[in-house]
Amino acid sequence: MREGGIGIASFTNILVKKEAGIMWLTLNRPETRNALDAKTLLEIDSAFSLAELDKEVRVVVVQGAGGKSFAAGADIKQLHNREALEALVPGMQGLYTKIENCSKVTIAAITGFALGGGCELALACDIRVATKQAKFGLPELNLGIIPGAGGTQRLSRIIGKGRALDMILTGKIIDGEEAERIGLVTYFAEEEGLGETVREVASNVFKKGPIAVQLVKAAVHKGFDIDSGTAMWIEKLSQAVAFTTEDKKEGTLAFLEKRTANFINR
Repeated sequence: MREGGIGIASFTNILVKKEAGIMWLTLNRPETRNALDAKTLLEIDSAFSLAELDKEVRVVVVQGAGGKSFAAGADIKQLHNREALEALVPGMQGLYTKIENCSKVTIAAITGFALGGGCELALACDIRVATKQAKFGLPELNLGIIPGAGGTQRLSRIIGKGRALDMILTGKIIDGEEAERIGLVTYFAEEEGLGETVREVASNVFKKGPIAVQLVKAAVHKGFDIDSGTAMWIEKLSQAVAFTTEDKKEGTLAFLEKRTANFINR
């Protein structure tokens, strides 16, 4: 299937479609609560590679099919057979780092269960939109393992070390309303309005300079874990790049002329 830009590949465990600058990536294993087995992870990786190459795609939305689960975590049958050295390969952690570093804006649209690797997938996205029916948790300690796809690091950076330790050590599961209250979720939506809220967020992104969006993502992610002086230099150099673009000239001129900017991604 081809919907402008590059072709959209056919997948087995996910559905991918393009709609007005948005790539909708739907985890499509509702019979397993969208468990993340090896094949599903490979397909997600391929879909993000397609998105990265497609100039028409500016936002990638990740969601789960069936309405009852975003993603209920890793496939436990496969996990049971994994050996120690397998934990050292990039695997799920590497994929989620790829998603975090994607030049496109990423939005997780969450209703139902987002547990374990599913919660970590949501954490790797830039923005999380959830309904009250969403259920977040990192229950890996119940299996004798730890969150290994970025959960120990991203959760603590998003909601604070104390709350992260509480969620991980107790294995408690919180709903979307509580997740929004503590900052785990960016936007809270009614279930029937989830898609509309996601589109509204995406529309606000579309109004911004595309190059500036990429630069600010890099500045935030690369600057977060280093000393503030170096991070400021990343910000300064990113701004210097933005100053060289035609979009900077258009954006400032549009402001002065009191009109909507027509950004061209150059």
